Amino acid sequence: MYNTLFSFTKEMSDMEDVQIKLSALWVALMLTYLLGDVLRIFSGDFKAGEIGGMQVSQKMYLGMSAFMVIPIIMVFLSLTLKYPVNRWANIIVPILFFVFNLVGLPTYPSAYDKFLIIVGLVFNVLTVWYAWKWV
Repeated sequence: MYNTLFSFTKEMSDMEDVQIKLSALWVALMLTYLLGDVLRIFSGDFKAGEIGGMQVSQKMYLGMSAFMVIPIIMVFLSLTLKYPVNRWANIIVPILFFVFNLVGLPTYPSAYDKFLIIVGLVFNVLTVWYAWKWV
């Protein structure tokens, strides 16, 4: 009985370790995005109301905020969702962010932006990797 209890406790501990790592990766991704935004403002690369020389509407801001709140939600969901849903959410969502950022990478003119996007891509790959090997 002790071995069964110990085995169950170890499995729960391993599961919680993966959940904490996944959540930490989402926090790291959000901080990377935030750092890029702050650097863009301080470097003078930011022009209020425009992105890439294009005027931004309120609907576009709403869409961007809805998209960018996903990693924040994933911090919470990575800690609370049950195993199978949690695992698949942490495989599918970072793949979507990876593709989105990979497509957008050439549009960033600054070296710091490209560097931070690549760091974000690494966080996406690590998230998928931890979720994929989580059994």
